[in-house]
Amino acid sequence: MEAFVKTNIENRLATIVFFHPAQNSLPGVILSQLAQQIQECGINPAVDLVLVKSDGEKSFCAGASFDELANIEDLSSGQQFFSGFANVILAIRNCPVPIIGRIHGKAIGGGVGLAAAMDYAIASQYASIRLSELAVGIGPFVIGPVVERKMGLAAFQKMALSPAEWQTAQWAKDKGLYTEVFDSIEQLDRYLEHFIQTLLTYNPEALRQLKKIFWEDCPSWDQKLLERAAISGRLVLSDFSKNAIAAFKKKS
Repeated sequence: MEAFVKTNIENRLATIVFFHPAQNSLPGVILSQLAQQIQECGINPAVDLVLVKSDGEKSFCAGASFDELANIEDLSSGQQFFSGFANVILAIRNCPVPIIGRIHGKAIGGGVGLAAAMDYAIASQYASIRLSELAVGIGPFVIGPVVERKMGLAAFQKMALSPAEWQTAQWAKDKGLYTEVFDSIEQLDRYLEHFIQTLLTYNPEALRQLKKIFWEDCPSWDQKLLERAAISGRLVLSDFSKNAIAAFKKKS
């Protein structure tokens, strides 16, 4: 299958689905389409709620595309690539309606950031998490603010400094990343359908006002996330990162 981002709007719910054959990794074009389609849902008067999920049965999101990371050759293109993650987070923040995340499988790096940006994330027991960035010479700089905001500084430090260690979905729930964790994907989807239908019975304006309150502590993030993207864009040009990314690609 080819990579895609698709949006379907039905009964006031917008469902955004993304897919990439490399474990739902996120190259720049997918990041750009995700940000754009979230923005479009936010200005559509027919939308009162957004659901974001990935296709396939394995990973929810493997984070940054290693093929694209390996091809970054200058600071400008590096900052531009990592700004793609910033733009998705900011699109979620700026969207005036709540965004629900369906995290059915593993989330790595930017995938953890995507889950953390959701206003409400529901997962299966298979949705273990890992921040792998330090192992390839960079760090979770762009997603750091949203992960720390959702999970706390101590949890962020643990993941950022142990890039080879997986944390369980239950651990992620205990730290606030996930609101619910289910034993199976079938249970996850049954609950998700019930939860969404219940939310859609509530006052749409009340939901919009709640969304404002959820994010009122993040007014300066536009500049902060772009500055963080510049850090990652610089580090990915280092010999350490180039060698680590090449070794990873050779192994995979």
